[in-house]
Amino acid sequence: MSTPTAASASPRASTQPRLGIVAGGGALPGRIAAACQASGRPFFVLAIEGYADPALVADRPHAWVRLGAAGGRGIDLLKDAGVQELVLVGGVRRPSLASLRPDRRTAMFLTKIGRAAFGDDGLFGAVVKMLEAEGFRVVGPDTILGEIRAVEGVYGAVAPDAAAWADIERGILVARAIGALDIGQAAVVQQGVVLGVEAIEGTDALIARTAALRREGRGGVLVKVKKPEQEARVDLPVIGVQTVEGAAAAGLVGIAIEAGAALVVDRDAVVAAADRAGLFVVGVKGPA
Repeated sequence: MSTPTAASASPRASTQPRLGIVAGGGALPGRIAAACQASGRPFFVLAIEGYADPALVADRPHAWVRLGAAGGRGIDLLKDAGVQELVLVGGVRRPSLASLRPDRRTAMFLTKIGRAAFGDDGLFGAVVKMLEAEGFRVVGPDTILGEIRAVEGVYGAVAPDAAAWADIERGILVARAIGALDIGQAAVVQQGVVLGVEAIEGTDALIARTAALRREGRGGVLVKVKKPEQEARVDLPVIGVQTVEGAAAAGLVGIAIEAGAALVVDRDAVVAAADRAGLFVVGVKGPA
């Protein structure tokens, strides 16, 4: 836990409300901070200890907070920094209650929501409601990075063939099924066989795990879709260059994501990485 840096005490002139970036791991928090800097929008980073990249907060207004204090001390830090809008981005691995060590207010919040804390959908929905009750407006990352939402169609030079489309269709069915149970967002399918589904380990670990299960012949496909009851402003499916590189290393032939309901971090870099690896990246329609 830490106090805000001196930089956070000097708001920059802007007509836009100050944005609080609650930052976990990955590249997306840094993209949002850079976009704020480029547009002159005032912002403040609340970096989660053990997850956020220290390079993200270098020379930027910020404070560090441990995950177990985010619902107490973290809210105080955001209010002290004059934050009005919030975006929650970046990966955070769900801890056990013992390792979380919640502060008093975070513990009260977890007690209040009860069993909703067991699944991501219930937890994130409750977090958003709590933050809004504290006076913040919670927004999705696509409101800052408008081009980040996945679009329908093939992204790069490689397109899925008929066999890959068959695996994509099966992967969509499987991913939606586990999403309806609030388990995960992704599945890996090869030649009609489900090699693995995403749970608490996350997408990168799912890809690495299924590499050891690969069958002979044509490689499989990673499919990521939004959960049916998911809070659309938080924790949408995300892919980036690391996802593409992991898929290539695991022998997959491509990645399918739900158009309009998934995020692509740095589209140009993703396309370039996919083309180098000979993989396809394709946005597919969600449910009607």
